[in-house]
Amino acid sequence: MTIDQLSSVHLPLGKKTPYVSQYDPSLLFPIARRFNREKIGLSAALPFMGCDSWNHYEVSWLNEKGKPVVGIANITIPCESENLIESKSMKLYFNSFNNTKIKNVSELTTIIKKDIEANVRTSIDISIFPGNEMKDEKILAHFEGTLLDTLDITCTVYEHSPQFLKTKGADIITETVCSDLLKSNCLVTQQPDWGSLQITYTGKKINHAGLLQYIVSFRNTQEFAETAAERIFLDIQQHCTPTELTVYASFTRRGGVDINALRTTEQSFKAPKKIRLYRQ
Repeated sequence: MTIDQLSSVHLPLGKKTPYVSQYDPSLLFPIARRFNREKIGLSAALPFMGCDSWNHYEVSWLNEKGKPVVGIANITIPCESENLIESKSMKLYFNSFNNTKIKNVSELTTIIKKDIEANVRTSIDISIFPGNEMKDEKILAHFEGTLLDTLDITCTVYEHSPQFLKTKGADIITETVCSDLLKSNCLVTQQPDWGSLQITYTGKKINHAGLLQYIVSFRNTQEFAETAAERIFLDIQQHCTPTELTVYASFTRRGGVDINALRTTEQSFKAPKKIRLYRQ
């Protein structure tokens, strides 16, 4: 089934949907990762490892006395999972707890973990923090690395263009670069997805100006956030041939949820530490 068929028949994206405030796991809508991976040339044998980390800032439920509780949830889904969760359906699912009585955070965590695992078809990690436990949260942060956005370059291409990716010199280096200029558009609704990008690699030095022009070229490209991160990883791997590569794309929240996709060659990778970038 194509994305067009999914959106016209099943997907809640771009459609009017009722507000469901009582627990309803059927709201979760899985999409097979292979739909988008096939179009960027990925087969079952992935050239990377990684995960998708979702931060949900609008979590709420009722305690046993009917008193509302608010919090933040972090959900980490391995990139090897058969399915991803369509983002609007995740928001609708979390809203279904708003008027649902839950004994405690442990019970809520168990319920959500079971429901999401049934849809993505693999084990996930989840943490839920009630609001009163978030006092020490780091509110404003930037990605570490050399910021490319200060480069004085001319940009005229706003559709995916990997030809900008080039290396220079023969020396092998290790460096981390970052940018806040990543933007793509939702594959279904065409609404903008704003992102920050961190790239760490070992190999011949990548031309920074070309890399920034490449990042900007996603501006009018229609892509799911997870697939955008995978396309960036594949393009750099193909055109710059680093021996080690990590791509971390952190997208700003929509409807209370942000998606953070990590793709890496590092066997011992860890899910990225949860930080809130200054735009989140």
